Amino acid sequence: MTLTLRRNRQRDLEPLAEMLTDEEIPLLNPSAKVPFDEMEWQRKWLGEAQDVSFYLEDDDGRDVGFFALREGVGPEVRHLTYVYLTEDARGGAAAELTERVEEAALALDALVLTLKVEVDNAPAFNAYLSAGYEEMSRRQGMAMMRLDLEDRPAA
Repeated sequence: MTLTLRRNRQRDLEPLAEMLTDEEIPLLNPSAKVPFDEMEWQRKWLGEAQDVSFYLEDDDGRDVGFFALREGVGPEVRHLTYVYLTEDARGGAAAELTERVEEAALALDALVLTLKVEVDNAPAFNAYLSAGYEEMSRRQGMAMMRLDLEDRPAA
């Protein structure tokens, strides 16, 4: 499966709501209401003007993933949040997912990508390591990771 990046310019969260099950909402955001509340996400979780979100589409044009990039310390740093892939898109898609995230960050003129990942989520943690992220610190079961984009080609 090839994943295609689609920027969510209208901040439309209905496709995300359609992809998520109630059981998956706490995995994506433990503080969010269940069931999915589009207004809560627009206001509270993706409400900053600098927040940019993206959908990932499969070969048939179906939405199978979502992620957001928040502005970090200045516009040259983007922080990856709310990464989600549907169950049928998960097997073997880690490398492509990290490539699409990098593509999106470069399109936003980012020089650095950061993220937090649960250290006991071995598939995600290892995917980020394989993509070149370095672990900066660990706290409360979470690893803070960083990827320098400066030497990477623009999308």
